[in-house]
Amino acid sequence: MIFDKEGTTTIIFQENTTLSGFLENLNKAYPKLKHDNIVINLFSFDQLTVSNILEFLDISNTHKASGQSFVLVTDKLGYDEIPEEISVVPTLQEAKDLIEMEEIERDLGL
Repeated sequence: MIFDKEGTTTIIFQENTTLSGFLENLNKAYPKLKHDNIVINLFSFDQLTVSNILEFLDISNTHKASGQSFVLVTDKLGYDEIPEEISVVPTLQEAKDLIEMEEIERDLGL
C-alpha cells in the first residue's frame, strides 16, 4: 500500500493486489489515517463494478461521519450508476477539488 500525504489529505493506492486485499490493507491502516482526508486511487484495477465500489461504503460513511472527506478515483464506471452516498470522481485533480469544496462547506458549517 502506497501513501502520498499532501497537507491534510492522504492519497492511497496499491499495485499488484486484489480489491479484497486492498480493502483489508486499508482497514488495517485506517487508524493512522482517520484524521486525514482520504483519496483512494483505484486506477491500478482494470475492472471495477458498482458492487466493488460499494465495498468502500462502510469505511466511507465512518470517515465522513468524523468530519473528513473520503473520495474514490476511477474512470471505469458511469457515475449515474454509483449511489450518491459515496464520492467517486474520474481524476485525482477532481478529488482534490472536491475535498477543497467539502472543507469550505465544513468551515462554513453547511
